[in-house]
Parts: sequence; C-alpha cells; structure tokens
Amino acid sequence: MLHLDGITKSYGGRRVLDGVGFDVAPGRLTGFVGGNGAGKTTTMRIALGVLGKDAGTVELNGAAVTTADRRRFGYMPEERGLYPKMKVAEHIAYLARLHGFGKADATAKAAALLERLGLGERLGDLIETLSLGNQQRAQIAASLVHEPEVLILDEPFSGLDPLAVDVVAGVLQEKAAEGAAVLFSSHQLDVVERLCDDLVIIADGTIRAAGSREGLRAEHATHRYELVSRGDTGWLRDEPGVRVIDFDGGYALFDADDDGTAQRVLREATGRGDVTSFSPQRPTLAEIFKEVIQ
Repeated sequence: MLHLDGITKSYGGRRVLDGVGFDVAPGRLTGFVGGNGAGKTTTMRIALGVLGKDAGTVELNGAAVTTADRRRFGYMPEERGLYPKMKVAEHIAYLARLHGFGKADATAKAAALLERLGLGERLGDLIETLSLGNQQRAQIAASLVHEPEVLILDEPFSGLDPLAVDVVAGVLQEKAAEGAAVLFSSHQLDVVERLCDDLVIIADGTIRAAGSREGLRAEHATHRYELVSRGDTGWLRDEPGVRVIDFDGGYALFDADDDGTAQRVLREATGRGDVTSFSPQRPTLAEIFKEVIQ
C-alpha cells in the first residue's frame, strides 16, 4: 500500500499542494484526475522522491519510503524521456539491466513486453523514428520492464488511438492483477471510469474526492431514474415531485424528490402497462468531477 498523508508544497508564496492524502492499494488501479495545474504531476513526483515536499509523509506498507523502496517503483512521466538514437528493444533491455537483470533475461523481458504493447515489429527501429503514439508505448514499456511493485504513470493514454488505449489498458490491468499498486493520471475521464478501481479527484492542490469508483458513484448519486415501458410515459410530466430530463415515447429519464416519489411512479407505471425496466441512474465520473470541483 502506497500511502500519502498531509502532503504540502509551495513555490514562492503560492501553495500548490495543501494537505494531499490518499492510498494506492496493491492489486488495484487508481485513477488520479484533475484539471491542468491541479497538482497531479507535483503529487506524483513527490511520491517518487524526485521532488521535495514541505510537509507530510509518503509511506509504503506502513513505513517511510526509502531509496531502496523506490527502486521497486516504475514511473512514466508525461514528457518523453527516452534516448532518441537508441533502438527500441536495446533501450528497454538497457533499462532492465540498470535494475539488476542479466543481459539475456533483460533482452527477453524487453522483447516480450514490447510485443505485448504492439511494438513487436519495431524492436530494431530507433526511438526517434517511431510515431508519437508508439513512443508513448515504448515509454510505458520503460516503466514496466523491471516488474515494479508500485507503478506511477502521468497521462499514459495521451496520444494513443482507441486500439492502442485498449492495449495499454489491458497491460495495466494485468500488472494490477499480478499485485502491483497502479496510480495513473488522465484527462480522458471515460477511460478512467472504465479502467480504474479507485478514484482520486484533485483541484487547486486539495483532494476533493477519493474512494472506490462504485463508492463515489453511490455517494454522489441523486434520485434519478430511468423508466422503460411498453406504454407512453408522457404522464410523468404531470406527476408531483418529478422532473423529466429526457422523454421519448416509452422511455423517460427523470429526477424524483425522494425514494417515496420514485416508488409511487413505479406503481403508477406498472398500473398503466408493462414496465420493461425501472432503474436508478448512478452519476458518471464526469458528473462527479464537475460537482466536486465547483
């Protein structure tokens, strides 16, 4: 478990992080979201030890993170950081050797990982000849090749097409399933919502929401319901305590004042005809994000 608590950081007279704290659990994917300048990259760099903090603690499994611990971290910065004149496979193998793997093992690990990331046909190409999307995949391979226990990625899906997003997402899910604690930032809220187990939302240097994806959706849920019926649902417009959001014949999306109003609507709908479905609607990550940063 990677645990951050009370992290504070200022530049000059401007405080960019104020009491930031959250957990990144092993075996789980934690999505870290916030607008530009919210403090995501600064928080990640402090967790990695490449940037100092003014106050607070960073712990791994209940103890302060040491230099030895950080050798078991994997990091992918938002900026490209590979040597452009090196060949792809040689570069990734070189990074594995820096972490103590023998030459043959490093070469095999690099080739297998690059193949899994869709770069199997580019092993002998120079980094600088790769497209930006393929450079991003190589950068992800660089963060993974030494089999880290904690993986921190800053915008790993930036510049990737939808197929590449699915490939990278699959690799990250595999690493989490193997027990790694994975923290990644992204502006692509739909990808975060689909992929992550836990969410951390930051704005203006403070944590606005943190918890499991489903827990946050339940916490921020409203009395919004979807009704699908074989009959016309236009009568909902005249129901007290109901605000129709969307309507199309037998379909209606509506807000109710409370659970009792929703149950009354269900009884009325059942009495008027066959109800195909009636279900509460949980908010999306985008909706939660907009709510908590206001």
